[in-house]
Parts: sequence; C-alpha cells; structure tokens
Amino acid sequence: MTISVISNAQTTNGSGLTVWSPEKANAWYARHKWINGANFTPSTAINQLEMWQADTFDPQTIDKELGYAENIGFNAMRVFLHSLAWKEDPKGFKQRVNKYLTIADKHHIQTIFVFFDDCWNANAKPGKQPEPKPGIHNSGWMQDPGRPLVKPADYLALKAYVDDILITFKHDNRVLLWDLYNEPGNSNKNFKSAVLLTKVFAWAHAVNPDQPVSSGMWDWSLEDLNKIQFKSSDVITYHCYDSPESHQRVIQLLKISNRPVICTEYMARLRNSTFENTMPILKKENVGAINWGLVSGKTNTIYAWDTPMPDGSEPKIWFHDVFRRDGTPFNQKETDLIKQLNGK
Repeated sequence: MTISVISNAQTTNGSGLTVWSPEKANAWYARHKWINGANFTPSTAINQLEMWQADTFDPQTIDKELGYAENIGFNAMRVFLHSLAWKEDPKGFKQRVNKYLTIADKHHIQTIFVFFDDCWNANAKPGKQPEPKPGIHNSGWMQDPGRPLVKPADYLALKAYVDDILITFKHDNRVLLWDLYNEPGNSNKNFKSAVLLTKVFAWAHAVNPDQPVSSGMWDWSLEDLNKIQFKSSDVITYHCYDSPESHQRVIQLLKISNRPVICTEYMARLRNSTFENTMPILKKENVGAINWGLVSGKTNTIYAWDTPMPDGSEPKIWFHDVFRRDGTPFNQKETDLIKQLNGK
C-alpha cells in the first residue's frame, strides 16, 4: 500500500481516494474522551426499518434507554440506518434522524451511523416488520441493500441516499463517525461486496464531512475487502469477539496504521469476550469500545448466534446486551466496572 502525503490534512490511498492524514485523524481523536458505548436498537424495534419508519419510530423508548447508557458513562452509540426507510420518506426519515440525535445529545452521547450491512436477512420490505422468532438471534434483522445490484441505476439510487444523509449532517457534531458498510462480504457475499464498498467510500470522501469515515474489518480471511477498508478509512475500525489474548494481538497489528483505532463490535459472553476481560484492555490501549447490544428486546441478541432456544426462555448467560427493559442490568458487576472505567 502506497500512501503519498498531500498535506497535513489529507492523503491519497494509492487509488486516488482522498483520506484524512494520520495527523488529522489523531487530532480528531484527541478531542474526544475515551470513546465507549454500545450498538443501539431500541428494545421495541426488531430491525432498522422498525426503528426508523414513521409508524414505529419510538422516541420515548429511545430517550429512556439512552438514559440507561448515560448513567454508566457510555458516550457513543452505533446505530444502523436503512436505505428503504429513506426511500419511502426522505424528508421524514431525516427529521427522525435529527430527533434521535437530539435525544442522544441530551444524554451526552454521540452517534456512529452505519449505512450498508451484509448481515442476516435479505429482501427487506417497508411496512410492518415481522415479529421475533422465539429464541433466535436477530431473527428479523435486514441486510441493506440485501439484493444483487446489477444496473447503474441501482448504485445511483444508493448514492442519492448516502449523499443526502451525509450532506444534511456533515457539519453536525452530534455525529461522531460514519461507518459506511457493516461486515461487507458476510452472508457468503465475499468479494461481491467490493464494488459497493469501493463506491460508498468514494461517495463519502467526495462529500468530505467534518466527521471521519470508516468501515470495520471483521473477517481476516477476506483480505481484498480488508485492504479496501484499511486504506480507505480515516480512522481504523474493526470487530472482534475473540478472547482477550487474540484481541490484544489484533489491536497491536491495527496500531501499525498510526491512526486511531475503534472496536465497533465486541462482547459475546459465551465466546470469552466480556466486559471484565476485554473493556479494560481497550481503555488501556486507548481503543474505542463499542459492544454489541444495550437493552434486551425484539432483536433477541441475548441468544447466541448459533444456539437458538425455540421455547424463548431466557438463557442463563446472555450472549449480548447490558440491560433489561426496566433498566436493571443483566450483571451488576459489569455495569459497576463500566462506571468505574468511566470515572462515574
């Protein structure tokens, strides 16, 4: 990878794409307290569409649950958008995004917004969303776009969506970071996702928002996708549900970039990735720490990826998530630790 320095503010990545220089990225990172928080979907939403569509947008629950996050010192949430919610109602969608940001800001929380996603179910449809399947992790989560993109018009439509959101919020300091594509190549798409991944980086860098843009590396076997993500990101983001020893090695490798490093997914208790054994490492290394899940709800992420419980009973050990809907923690020791790490 060849990077030539243009100025202290930007570099080219060898493919003609303008990215932030390491100096600019580190200056941005230094302006923030240690970034930590959760991936957030309100407990009343099964997926991104139910979160953002007008009929099911739930600011009361969002306000209540972000209050739980504020109380333990979380200062960032990672939140998935969906292009279909925008397509159905661009103006209303942006108003709801603004309403969400207003609520989050009240709780001193900045937001990482995610555009595209290759995980879980394809063929999302607007309107009423399915009910959760008992005991099945993310039974109703939807990919975005989740269908083959074969015509130039398909990409133009997605570009219009990305441009509209980025241009609307490019100077909004309530937005922390733009996460352009979640786990590209998942759902057996592999390198098929490279075209959209490359394009969304180009679209975002052309808009040149005040906030950095990134896409988190998640599968080290997808080398060609990882190269695109690594060289095109202003700050380095990644996912790691491994044990602390393996996670530490990932951190050491990614710090070679000389850019800020943020873990945008971790904490799966049954895989030996916990708050107790991983969050202190992330703080010590000054790596952002965004765990999966805040409040147990319709996404069913208290259940493990590959261990369904069809009777819907509560697992003895939750896979993800921190709080019950009433605000009581799954594990008081965990929330005590989080508060301690945040000086609360």
